[in-house]
Amino acid sequence: MKLETARTILQAAHEKARAEKMKPLAIAVLDPRGAVRAFIAEDGASLHRGDVAIGKAYGAIALGIPSRAIGDRAEKQAYFVAAMSHITGGKLVPVAGGVLIRDASGELVGAVGISGDTSQNDEIACCAGIAAAGLVAETGD
Repeated sequence: MKLETARTILQAAHEKARAEKMKPLAIAVLDPRGAVRAFIAEDGASLHRGDVAIGKAYGAIALGIPSRAIGDRAEKQAYFVAAMSHITGGKLVPVAGGVLIRDASGELVGAVGISGDTSQNDEIACCAGIAAAGLVAETGD
């Protein structure tokens, strides 16, 4: 993922959050390898919001499914998700707000993770950022 694309996603997600008066967010954009390409923590975001945002996106990349789907899977296969969390060094957060990013052909190009408001609002901001970059959000709905 190009840095310019990551910045577009981050900025649009941030703008959506402010327009909707969401609580202070941490926003992380990761490439398909799970490396952070862009990150912000808004003023007022609590200390570990960034870790949660990165964990949501990283988990989605690691398992190839959005963090909402990981949460659903955790209810059915708790041992599997716990094992994956262990394997990833605890970097897997199984709640909505970690959204996969795909291009028009369906190829995985990265993930966005947001934390700070409700998981549903975090996911809404993710999707706004992805759409602004002309890419496709995969939420796990």
